[in-house]
Amino acid sequence: MNKVILCGRLTRDPEIRYSQGERQMAIARYTLAVDRRGRRNAQEGEQTADFIPCVAFDRMGEFAEKYLRQGTKVIVTGRIQTGSYTNRDGQKVYTTEVIVEEQEFAESRNASQGNAGSTFSGNFQEREAKSHAPSFQGGDPGDGFMNIPDGVEDEGLPFN
Repeated sequence: MNKVILCGRLTRDPEIRYSQGERQMAIARYTLAVDRRGRRNAQEGEQTADFIPCVAFDRMGEFAEKYLRQGTKVIVTGRIQTGSYTNRDGQKVYTTEVIVEEQEFAESRNASQGNAGSTFSGNFQEREAKSHAPSFQGGDPGDGFMNIPDGVEDEGLPFN
């Protein structure tokens, strides 16, 4: 099984290209800075994060182009893909990247913009963002709570 789950921040805005041909497809490339667990030894110059290249195709690429920016914290699910090519100097170069299958925000817009007063940590999935930008529906997004949508039965909620 080849499955990867990452949580990190974009190191810069995604690089977007479109494929050629009859049906153009968005291809977004970005790098996630993912903190390492365990002891942090930044005083000695030890690296405390891994920088993982990610590639998102088609709708995932369009989502990245529209909503993801440098510093955005996201959760990415995908698979590792390796490859190789020969560079201009004739040397073989090996590549490893994550092919994005799912991506979602790992924090609210207020938190990502440095709003220290917000403790909300919500997830907005790609399917919610296809037709409009992620936004709160009712309530104050800074209060840490979202309204429960109409039609959700109380028995299905994980609390009393």
